[in-house]
Amino acid sequence: MTIREEFNAEIADHILIKDGPYGTAIQNRKLTEAEYRGDTGLTQDQKGNNDLVCLTRPDLIREIADSYIDAGAVILATNTFNANRISQADYGAEHLVADINRAAARVLRQAVDARTDGIRRFVCGAVGPTNKTLSISPDVNDPGFREVDFDGMKSVYREQIDALVEGGIDIVLIETVFDTLNAKAAAMAAMEAGDDLGRDLPIMMSLTLTDMAGRNLSGQGVEAFWYSVRHVRPVTIGLNCSFGATELRPHVTALAKAADCAVMVYPNAGLPNEMGEYDEAAETTAGLVRAWAEEGLVNSIGGCCGTTPDHVAAIAAAVKACPPRRVPDPAPAMRLSGLDPFTVAA
Repeated sequence: MTIREEFNAEIADHILIKDGPYGTAIQNRKLTEAEYRGDTGLTQDQKGNNDLVCLTRPDLIREIADSYIDAGAVILATNTFNANRISQADYGAEHLVADINRAAARVLRQAVDARTDGIRRFVCGAVGPTNKTLSISPDVNDPGFREVDFDGMKSVYREQIDALVEGGIDIVLIETVFDTLNAKAAAMAAMEAGDDLGRDLPIMMSLTLTDMAGRNLSGQGVEAFWYSVRHVRPVTIGLNCSFGATELRPHVTALAKAADCAVMVYPNAGLPNEMGEYDEAAETTAGLVRAWAEEGLVNSIGGCCGTTPDHVAAIAAAVKACPPRRVPDPAPAMRLSGLDPFTVAA
């Protein structure tokens, strides 16, 4: 069986548990700047460069990965959210992008392969949105200006994805999508990487919302986003970050009705408090997402900002007895998307 076939068989059988965040887990360790920097020779301040920790403290990344596996996660995402040339430029670490991604993938591959319990787990290469946008000008006085073009963005993603594949990933996870055009560049990079490998390289896509109306930064709603990327044939489509489970609920419902593939959602642990910290208890998050599972809205569930291995374990226990969402078989129609969806004819 191909990885796509294995994944589809697993997710059709039971709800798959995704891991939680690495960024907050690393920050909770209170590393010094020297620990972040290690012996890389970088001269800029590296404190907060969580992706670099894959190179300088792989033991810590392994420890975090093992904690999520022990909590019940079977979808493991690499600590590479900002491991791309654009984002690493903020730290003067562009030349280490390939090394970071290979190291991140290898440590997860080793963590998964070390388990002998017979449970099928999947290593996903996490690809973040970068801090540039293809759809919106950063200059209010020049609406047509862009800091990067589509081909440039695609090449940035291709460099990252190639290194993740070398490190041993199974699936490319394009997550926290705030700009649909950025996501399309990442998806094209992944598809071209698969073509060059001569095999199918499955893709997951996960949207992040910037307002309660359910739109991303480039203005697209969840259903329109699905129609924009459906041609990529993702193994999952979903939502992450954004808000807590309570605020995400109507948008999860809308996506579950529209998407004819598996739905994966990993919300934050509620909304942050005045200090930017997350107070929602693991049992609270688990209870909220269990309601999604009981209503047949999700095929995979996990945690984003503010969640911990305790949250992941509580979620796994809460949905264990729930069957996965049944993927709908929509009637043929021409479905188009701008900021909103539009069906031309049935």
